[in-house]
Amino acid sequence: MKFRTEIICSTANLPIGYQDKIMAFGSCFTENIGNRLSALKYDIDINPFGIQYNPASIAQGLNHIISGKAIELSALFEYKDSWHSFLHHSDFSDLSPDKALLKMNNRLEKAANSINKTNFLILTLGTAWIFTLKENSLVVNNCHKLPADKFVRKRLSVEETVAELKKPLEILCTANPDLQIILSISPIRHLKDGLHENQLSKATLLLAAEELCSTFKNMYYFPAYEMLMDDLRDYRFYATDMTHPSNQAIDYIWEKFETSCLSAEENKLRKDLSSINEAMNHRLFNPNSENSRKFANAQLKNIEAIKKQASFINFEKELSYFNSILND
Repeated sequence: MKFRTEIICSTANLPIGYQDKIMAFGSCFTENIGNRLSALKYDIDINPFGIQYNPASIAQGLNHIISGKAIELSALFEYKDSWHSFLHHSDFSDLSPDKALLKMNNRLEKAANSINKTNFLILTLGTAWIFTLKENSLVVNNCHKLPADKFVRKRLSVEETVAELKKPLEILCTANPDLQIILSISPIRHLKDGLHENQLSKATLLLAAEELCSTFKNMYYFPAYEMLMDDLRDYRFYATDMTHPSNQAIDYIWEKFETSCLSAEENKLRKDLSSINEAMNHRLFNPNSENSRKFANAQLKNIEAIKKQASFINFEKELSYFNSILND
């Protein structure tokens, strides 16, 4: 007897390998997957504009990176003693406009310099609902808690969603014919929109994703949304806010992502790197003890063994940490 419908993912057109460059845009779910890839030493740039929930903001970000044009000071505004940009998440905000601008343009320059060398583009769409400024119809990535009466709220249509993303993706694919795109719909529920409105939004994104995948043969659809909605399908797989996936759900979706999108030939390398990460996170009861020094020595030997197989991986942080235990 079966009591759940398990989703069996197809394999991506090409698997992601350690020699690939990755850029990821989208919602909190992008951060979850991206941070795991980063922890495993993949070359990935995660959200150069901060978290982005809607397709129009993602398209804006891609267009800015493609143009390479720096953000100007005039694009910033002051609100409640901080300086913000409507194109950026609040992570880029600062008490100083110059510091905020520096953070924004440093990330933009880094992304612009690498976008045409990127092998894999990961896009996660969170919501079809957007907010535009009343004064100039600019789509905002983040409202920065400004009064609601400054914005107009609307839901993108399927056609609008496709049109927003199609143009920058066509430019990127023309400049880089080998580019592979992984598209997913975030399983995070946008309950502030309302239950029915959230479902309409996700349906819009699903239909748009289907059309985009038909248009771009180098695009692979990863069913993250369906895994939580139809495979796990239980409130125990949500965090306490009943909105975000629980850690267990993220682990499950990650396992599916690893199987379908990452190189199977590098499974052992990922496992070895996961062991190093666990050792880094292991809390030593007495860092000055002989057992701690033995532990650090063992990890340094493990790192040396990995470096013989994958000399391109940077272990600067790990080597510094384990050597500090030996030198204390």
